[in-house]
Amino acid sequence: MPATDDDTLLPFSLPSICQKKVTAAFDGGRISSDGGVLLLAGADKRLGLVDTLAAIIPDYRDQTQITHTMSDILRARILAIASGYPDADDLDDLRKDPAFKLACGRLPESGDDLASQPTMSRWENAPDLRTLIRLTYAMVDLWCGSYWRPPKAITLDIDDTADTVHGHQQLSLFNAHYDERCFLPIHVYDAATGHCVLTILRPGKTPDGREVRAHLRRLVRRIRRHWSDTRITIRGDSHFGRREAMDWCEKNGVRYIFGLAPNPVLAAQVFAKTDAVCVRRAIGNLDVVRDYVATRYAAKSWSHPRRVVARIEATRKGLDVRYVVTNITYGTPAWLYDDLYCARGQAENLIKRHKSQLASDRTSCRSPLANQMRLILHTAAYWLMRMLRDAIPKPQPLASGEFSTIRLRLLNIAVRIKETASRVRLAFAANCPDAELFIDLVGALILRPRERWGGCPVETRPDQPLAPHRYGLKCGSTSSGGARPM
Repeated sequence: MPATDDDTLLPFSLPSICQKKVTAAFDGGRISSDGGVLLLAGADKRLGLVDTLAAIIPDYRDQTQITHTMSDILRARILAIASGYPDADDLDDLRKDPAFKLACGRLPESGDDLASQPTMSRWENAPDLRTLIRLTYAMVDLWCGSYWRPPKAITLDIDDTADTVHGHQQLSLFNAHYDERCFLPIHVYDAATGHCVLTILRPGKTPDGREVRAHLRRLVRRIRRHWSDTRITIRGDSHFGRREAMDWCEKNGVRYIFGLAPNPVLAAQVFAKTDAVCVRRAIGNLDVVRDYVATRYAAKSWSHPRRVVARIEATRKGLDVRYVVTNITYGTPAWLYDDLYCARGQAENLIKRHKSQLASDRTSCRSPLANQMRLILHTAAYWLMRMLRDAIPKPQPLASGEFSTIRLRLLNIAVRIKETASRVRLAFAANCPDAELFIDLVGALILRPRERWGGCPVETRPDQPLAPHRYGLKCGSTSSGGARPM
């Protein structure tokens, strides 16, 4: 954050060192503690993310009388979230920060300050339902556009997470499992790249079959507009293994593998294998014995029997049996469970980054539309952090670092910024431990014309965001009608 010019902050003293007096004052000039935000600005420019989202939100203001464009407002908010400032209140201080002003395309001293908290909050609450639908579709389109060509197959991990609330927000419900009043937003991730495809705010209860089917239908149909021949596999726990969802996937050529809750009928069908596993462990006096078995099972509500795989594990503490249901006809039971299904556990780590390290659980607005807008903003910040991490060379330890570590090492670094008549000079600390890596990232994200991100090359030119008319808006239009609900 910038040093203040307030003269009321008097100098102060610190304990002496080696018989020398130590004094201090907040008079260092235009210094920012977030010099690395320029890397995020470079990532955004290459991706065209903020400009794409801003073009979709209707702006009813007189464009000749405004200081902050929609792109300026969203860019400052998203960069602040990625840099560790998740609340709009933080913009009251950051709006004068020279590094953030540079990142948003304004001169650090002579340029106008960025938008303040009231402006940020006003636009977070402005989008209506149809605008939020278009923004969600745009995020899916940008993810699809990140591939050079349609992939042969993709795997999407779908999961929800408890988002605890502390007020009377609409859609918040008491959830007995978490023993809290919360939302249960849905997250969808690309398993190959860890990219966040979609976040949907929803009530704090387990989704039923019709809701799961509706979410999958809209997402898959949007993906099919880009990739008509790509094989899509949906992975999820037993929350999402609903009859309606499985029937829809089978009718529309989508593969799935979902967790399945145990019941006496299933236990009876795999009893012979579980008994053999327990006997092997007891006779051999082993710590653990694991085996797998596939069977055909049909619940009363199912339209037909489906393939169920059971993972059976006997230990000294007892027997543990887990089930998954799938329409994938090939592969051994061990491969289906260990290699395919259990890999969805990585989605929980990705949700942790999204929720904890980017504070996407700050859904404190009363209106669910405003809270959905916040989820979109935090997802955009996730994209920028993901792009920054992917630009780090693989031999570097930070290439596999958490977002919080990358923020500490590369974003929250001090810089002195001085503006003259002909140039703007940035002076970073001479002893910055990651100076060489920072210079490499400047070249990769800012100076080079195109680069790979998210595991795939960027197909959309950074200076050409997706056209707003694709989401029901004509260029320059302020109409908000005509979109299908996501």
